[in-house]
Parts: sequence; C-alpha cells; structure tokens
Amino acid sequence: MAESKDLGMILDARIPIVVVESPDERRVLALLLRFAMQRQLSFYEWRITRGLELGGFGTAVENAGELADPELLLAHIVSTPGPALYVLCDFHPFLKDDPKIIRYLKDVALDSDQLKNTIVLVSHELSVPAELGRLTAKFDLHLPSDEELMALIRTQAKEWAAHNAGKKVRTDNGTLKRLIANLRGVSHADAQVLVRHAIYSDGAITESDLPEVNKLKFELLDSEGVLRFEYDTEDFSQVAGLPNLKAWLKLRQQAFLSATEDRPRGIMLLGVQGGGKSLAAKAVAGFWGLPLLRLDFGTLYNKFFGETERNLRNSLKQAELMAPCVLWMDEIEKGIATGQSDNATSKRVLSTMLTWMAENDAPVFIVATSNNISELPPELVRKGRLDEVFFVDLPDSEVREEIFRIHLDKRGIAVDDFSRPELAAATEGFTGAEIEEAVVSARYLASSRQGTLTQADLLGAVNRTYPMSVMRGESISALRTWAKDRTVLA
Repeated sequence: MAESKDLGMILDARIPIVVVESPDERRVLALLLRFAMQRQLSFYEWRITRGLELGGFGTAVENAGELADPELLLAHIVSTPGPALYVLCDFHPFLKDDPKIIRYLKDVALDSDQLKNTIVLVSHELSVPAELGRLTAKFDLHLPSDEELMALIRTQAKEWAAHNAGKKVRTDNGTLKRLIANLRGVSHADAQVLVRHAIYSDGAITESDLPEVNKLKFELLDSEGVLRFEYDTEDFSQVAGLPNLKAWLKLRQQAFLSATEDRPRGIMLLGVQGGGKSLAAKAVAGFWGLPLLRLDFGTLYNKFFGETERNLRNSLKQAELMAPCVLWMDEIEKGIATGQSDNATSKRVLSTMLTWMAENDAPVFIVATSNNISELPPELVRKGRLDEVFFVDLPDSEVREEIFRIHLDKRGIAVDDFSRPELAAATEGFTGAEIEEAVVSARYLASSRQGTLTQADLLGAVNRTYPMSVMRGESISALRTWAKDRTVLA
C-alpha cells in the first residue's frame, strides 16, 4: 500500500514528532500498528479518557489512570527509553498556549537520539506551535481511489444482503460510476457512511440517492468556507430560451465528466437582473447531474485582515473536495470588483481567485453571473480563465410565451385556457422574473374573489407592472449595446 510506504519512510527517518490530520482515526491507528509490528517497536495509544494503553490490544499500562494527564504522560515518555511509538489522539487542545506541554514535546524531540521514541499526534485538525515546527513532519492520509471505493460499495452491499435474506442491492453501471465520482475527496470512513446512506434506506443505489449523498458529503466535509450547498437544481426544460448556451453545454458535457485534458473550465453569464442567469446556473448542475455549490460573496468578506482571503481559499478547497461539481459565483462583481475603498482586499481576493483558476485541476465547473461586467477586471474574463461569456438578453416574444407556459403549468393551471401570444405581446421588455411575478399577482387577485384565473387577470397584473427595462431603460440599453459585439448571445 502506497501510504504505508510513505508513512514508513517518515517514521524510519526518526523524525521525533509526526502530525497526522485525519477524521479517520481507526485507519491511522491500523497503519501505525502495522508499521510498529513490522519494525518490532513497542506501540502505545493515548486517549484522555483511558490514559496510556498497549496499542492494538486495549490493555492499560501501569498507572494508566495517572497518565491520562497530558503533562504526566509526556514526563513518562521523556523518562522512558525506547524504541517506542506513542500515538496521542486528540492532543490538539493541549498544544495551545501551554509552555510546559510544548517544553516536554521539545525535550522528546531534542533527546530523540538517546530516547529513540517517536510521538505521532492524530486529530481532525492540528496547529503545531512555531517552536516545534522544524522538529515535526506532517503526513496526509491518502484518499480512497476509485478501485477502493468500488470495493467499499461491494462490502456494504454484502453486509446489507446478509441482513436481508440474501437480497441483492439494485443498481446499474451508470449510477454506480456517478456514485463513485461523487465519493471522491472524502476519507474511507466518510465514504462508508455515504454508501450506507445510499443503500440501507431501500436496498438500492439509484439516481434519486445522488443528491442526498452529495448534500451529506458537503456536511461531512465541515469546511470553514462560505459555500452553500444548493439542494434544488433545475432542469433545462424549466428554462425558456437560451438555445446557444444549451447547445454549448451539451457539446462539452462528456468532455467535462470524462476528465480529459481539455476539460471546460467555466462560463460567465451576463445580463439584466431577473433575466434568468441564476436559473440557468442551477440548470447547468441539473443538466450535467452534478452537485451545485454557491459561493456567497455577501458572507465572504471579513473585517479582519487576511480573513477574507482565507475564507475564499477554504471555499475553493471545499469545492475541489466536492468535485466533480458546479461552482456558482453569483453576482461576482460584488466580490472582486477592484475598488479603492476596501484596503485592497478585493485585489487580494482577485489574486487568490486567479491563482486558483490557473492551478486547479479538479473537475470544478465555474458558472459566474454578473449584472455589470464593466466592473470586473479583464484578466478574470479572458479566454483561458473562463471558456465563454454568454449574454442573457431580455426574452423575445416566442420565449415569453414559453415562460408563461412554464409558470402556468408549474402551478397546475391549464395553459390552453389562455392566449399566450396576447400575453407575450403585452409583456414586451419583461424579464422572466417579472413575468413570473405577474402570474403570482394575478393568482392572488383571482383567489381574493374566489374565482379561477383568467386572461383578464393576467393582463391586469401585467399592466400594473413597470418592468426593469422601463425603470432603468438607459442602463439596460447601454448594457445590451456593449454586449452585442463582445459576448455570445445565450
């Protein structure tokens, strides 16, 4: 096993303190026990609840209760010659501002040639004090490969069958491959939890399990970023118009999912507010069958120096762990428009973003939406960063008819009872959001008189609406003129 060899190389180098950050404690302990047995080393495990035990046997050593105290434990290690391997689980709280603990660890490290003892600190998260940094090595546990994930699924399927009269777990190859793709980026222990969640409810792995698996995966990752998991994606059947965008995505779907060298990186959707950019972003994830993550720039910024960039880095790292996925950056100009009034925070955020876009090789497809591309720096939207900039224009008459059909049908209203050409003609200059609001307003009116929705109700609601194209006619006209020869019409 590659990770056994890598860990063995670190321990054989007699580095006195080794840090392993992983939520998969059992797996780490199993690897260390195997190493100790191969090298014929004494092996001990420490937990604050049980004190010091012989590793692998759970047998307490002499004075184990006293040695539950971290200081007494380290004093014992310093005074007991080895060679021995001591694994300290969840020791991270005692590394914070405790000079005696840090001094004891430094003594173990500095006297390691005589003591021949190695301490391995195991926890979900560890911050090593600066004075111990040069005496410490860090080891990252490998994440499971596709082959290991498949073996894990088979194991869980056999366990389920054993408890259900030998019934087989139902699935198909396509769904199985997508499940494995969605399990990438989590530990063995977390993958086991996710597979059980998919299997044990109904004895099957189906398409309907994948959104739940992705949502649970997002929660298990427990990042400090500011991403939100969007459980409800959309289907392009619920998106009127946008034929060029739909064709572009269909042409590149397989290239993105098959991990080719020329995998598409992402797109920018530019358009007027309420024109359907957010709906299109959700539909990209639904069309490709991928989890959708939304980067909320409103919660990204922090008043403390450097925290905003850290929030962004954590969010991007979490997106990589969720890959393959769609990363929706909504109203991106609010986050990285390089103004002069934020102590250059926006410039640092932009630099972090550009570096990640250049170096990231995980299958994360960016869908950035913007209402005003003129506020964005040109280096963000150039080819190579994003593949294409699409302009989501005001819907034409045919598309407005389709929008009425979608929203009436969604609410269980008979579409054929209405003259959609007349409604489309009355809503010249309306966005999709404004048409939907007109339908909602008309239903309220019909409900107030305890009647059914009529053509007159819809036309009345339309006539009471002042669309964005009227209220902000100059700015929208300027945006449409700018986009005409600079973007691709969606």
